[in-house]
Amino acid sequence: MITSFKDRITTEQVTVIVINAIFGVGILTLPRTAVEKVKTPDIWISVILGGLIAMIAGVIIVKLSQQFPGKTFYEYSQEIVGKWVGGLLSLLIVCYFFTACGFQVRALAEVSNFFLLEGTPTWAIIMPFMWVGLYLIISGINPIARIFEIILPITVIFFIIVAFMSFKIFEIDNLRPVLGQGVIPVLKGVQTTGLSYTGFETILFLLPFMKEPKKAVKAVLIGIALPLIFYLMTVVMVIGAFSVDGVVTRTWPTLDLMRSFEIPGLIFERFESLLLVIWIMQMFSSFTIFYYGAALGLAQLFKKSIRPFMYGLLPVIYIIAMIPKNINDMFKLGDLQGNVALYLFGLLPLVLLMVSRWKVRKQEVKS
Repeated sequence: MITSFKDRITTEQVTVIVINAIFGVGILTLPRTAVEKVKTPDIWISVILGGLIAMIAGVIIVKLSQQFPGKTFYEYSQEIVGKWVGGLLSLLIVCYFFTACGFQVRALAEVSNFFLLEGTPTWAIIMPFMWVGLYLIISGINPIARIFEIILPITVIFFIIVAFMSFKIFEIDNLRPVLGQGVIPVLKGVQTTGLSYTGFETILFLLPFMKEPKKAVKAVLIGIALPLIFYLMTVVMVIGAFSVDGVVTRTWPTLDLMRSFEIPGLIFERFESLLLVIWIMQMFSSFTIFYYGAALGLAQLFKKSIRPFMYGLLPVIYIIAMIPKNINDMFKLGDLQGNVALYLFGLLPLVLLMVSRWKVRKQEVKS
């Protein structure tokens, strides 16, 4: 067992962690990246289909993990396919997690530099963010879960308020016609929208920490369902406000939506700065849980204490964050990360589940 009793977290906390892991840069860019693929107002259908596919992948990961109680993917993968192959797969997932960390902090720096801290060096934004993340994860999974429980309600409440306020510039005609060019464009957007749900894969190492691992399916399904609702609201409101042609030309369409209206007389007449502050907390959430997952993976692979790996990963994440030369390179890194996730968490768990079930049946036949 990798956890002591004090390290246990509830089903609700796991749900909150999954939700926070999914939220991040995606909601700020999803309308644009999806419209570039679909080129019709039907991306809301792609968002729903992408969410359903993510739910199926999440359930497969849970079913795989439940076959090995008390063990993370880094441990049980070696039991399924052998020490060397399992170790290599675990190392790939560790690399994915710390690359995702680098992408999150670089995206944070780009957004902050553009909207809040113009002219501030990228490193000056990234480094304090990373240090605070390190400070949080050093104490383990419980503090991470508790801070996520504080961040999520704030995000949900504010996002709903802003979404309803944007109705004043919403035009339903911008979402018509439905399926005007058929189903094919919608299907083209499923991969892009599906990749926006990456984060549910954290269940690969969260399951052993659960007090009630049998409820992991419920945690994952709810954990993906809430982002699905938020993503759906976002793409509908953004396209309803700007139209398909207007969204394609905007780097951060969700933030542009917040900038396009103001409510005189309120404490905050313009909302993009407040939204950024809240979404920086969400990026922080995604960063910290991926950071913890990468450090935990290395600790279990090499059977060492986790803390040295937490410190050791810090410069690696910084280097990855600084590799993109500009915002276009940053988006390319995000696309690469998403495509790798498609195979690592869409295809790999299904193959491992089939292999593990086959091994069990083989042993049953022998006995």
